Amino acid sequence: MAETARMTPSRRDYSMFDAELTGAVMNLSLLRRLLHWMKPYRVTFAVSAVLVLVASTLQILLPMVVSLVGIDYVIGGRTDTGTPDMGLVELTVAISEGLGLPPLLAACCLYVVLQLAWAVTVHAHRMTLITSVIKGLRDLRLDLFRHLETRPSSFYDRVAVGRVMTRVTNDIEALYELLRGLGALIGEFAPFLVALVIMLSISAELTGILLLALPLIAVVTFYFRRATRVLFRMVRLSVSALNQNLQENLAGLQVVQLSRREDYNNRRYTEINERNLSAETKSMRLETAYGAFTDSMASIAIGAVLWFGGGDVIQERMTLGGVVLFTQFIAMLFHPIVVLGEQLNVLFRAMASGERIFQALDWDETIHEPDAPADLPPRLQGEVAFRDLSFRYDADVPVLKNVSLTIAPGEKLAIVGPTGSGKSTLIKLLGRFYDFEDGQIFLDGIDLNRIRSRDLRRRVGVVLQDFHIFSGTIHDNIALGDAAIDRNRVVAAARTVNAHDFIAALPKGYDTPLSERGQNLSQGQRQLLAFARVLAADPEILILDEATASIDTETDLLIQ
Repeated sequence: MAETARMTPSRRDYSMFDAELTGAVMNLSLLRRLLHWMKPYRVTFAVSAVLVLVASTLQILLPMVVSLVGIDYVIGGRTDTGTPDMGLVELTVAISEGLGLPPLLAACCLYVVLQLAWAVTVHAHRMTLITSVIKGLRDLRLDLFRHLETRPSSFYDRVAVGRVMTRVTNDIEALYELLRGLGALIGEFAPFLVALVIMLSISAELTGILLLALPLIAVVTFYFRRATRVLFRMVRLSVSALNQNLQENLAGLQVVQLSRREDYNNRRYTEINERNLSAETKSMRLETAYGAFTDSMASIAIGAVLWFGGGDVIQERMTLGGVVLFTQFIAMLFHPIVVLGEQLNVLFRAMASGERIFQALDWDETIHEPDAPADLPPRLQGEVAFRDLSFRYDADVPVLKNVSLTIAPGEKLAIVGPTGSGKSTLIKLLGRFYDFEDGQIFLDGIDLNRIRSRDLRRRVGVVLQDFHIFSGTIHDNIALGDAAIDRNRVVAAARTVNAHDFIAALPKGYDTPLSERGQNLSQGQRQLLAFARVLAADPEILILDEATASIDTETDLLIQ
């Protein structure tokens, strides 16, 4: 048996699945691993990268049409300002002469065409990027689901299902925000660099004055994001506590009302809600202050451009259009720093989420499968033998010790004992939900560890006392997606357990949709469905774990 199968579950560190999302450092190996799921869509990513460069170029040209073409050329009549205009003036002249339009109308037409081209290009860039990211994360989510679906019961005995669901939902969503944000960041910095080059060509002195503000904005953004990271975590924790409290009390509403616990629950919920309000308020105040700071810096920058640029215009060292272009480029200069600060928070959360996702994907705990599985006959005789079986869930807590018994083909055996004596454990081991040593359980003389778990579970039917109803119709819950089980077999199984009459009385019969956990059926009716689904599979060995506890006496006798 492989070492991973031999490893005692208690020796594993399950506590890592309970770790809160607190942020993580930059992890390039994690990013490279994430790109594995993006690789099939690399062509689409390449198209998106080209589109973002085109969109950035168009974003730069739009204010240049207004300032250098509209103000300097059309209004000011200047054709040679010494400022690089990307050929926009010549293009405007060509449109004017070619279509017989006044220069101002030609400039307006050029602006409209560039604006439409920018809108179409940005939309195409976003759609190609998001489509690629969504498809890649879809594949990652599917691989994660498949992996988690094959983890043994010993894993879910120690890891809360809610924590596992977080990896499939919230953590995948965090990666989506990261990849989408990186695309947005590229879209911000591409025009930033082009605008910076143009601004330097117009006035290096004025550009230098504006650049002095960037370190201040960067420092304030850094400390702001560090503070909000703590506050956002407090908000997430308080929201999680609110949801947990709400779910707990609504799920047990009948107990709450019978025990007159409403006032006590209201006080507890109010306390948690107040903590959430405090964290949300602090976060809002900090966000508002930071927004006011960035807006003020932009206004101060515009004032500096008007003051220093106005002087240069008077002294004819700059054109009026050049000053206007500077004011329009300010947002392109400052906004990427703000966006970078926002993406750092997303990056920290996504790194933590990525580590937790790959932590789950790398979890190698599994039920061992034989290297050379035994070939089972078309139909088993059904002899089950336990030979000196010992088992423990935890290293220091034995559950079964030296259990030996043989059940002959066709024999019925009832195992009774006090709670916790290991009755259900015997059933779980016979279904190979847990690993055990070789040579302890045999089926028709074949060691269970030499039988593939999937092959074994086709032959052994188990009706657990904790049964589960899935979303879907009654037929779906009996057939469980097995194409070999048609409507006739479903009906026959339902008749056997005396469930056909209540199913036929429903408005849609076997096509009646069931609500969450089958709440539109009684406990006994749900248990009959669980019984019918096992019989529909036609197993050679049938095991009942208090399977008729919620069924009336008449039906119980009929089943027996």
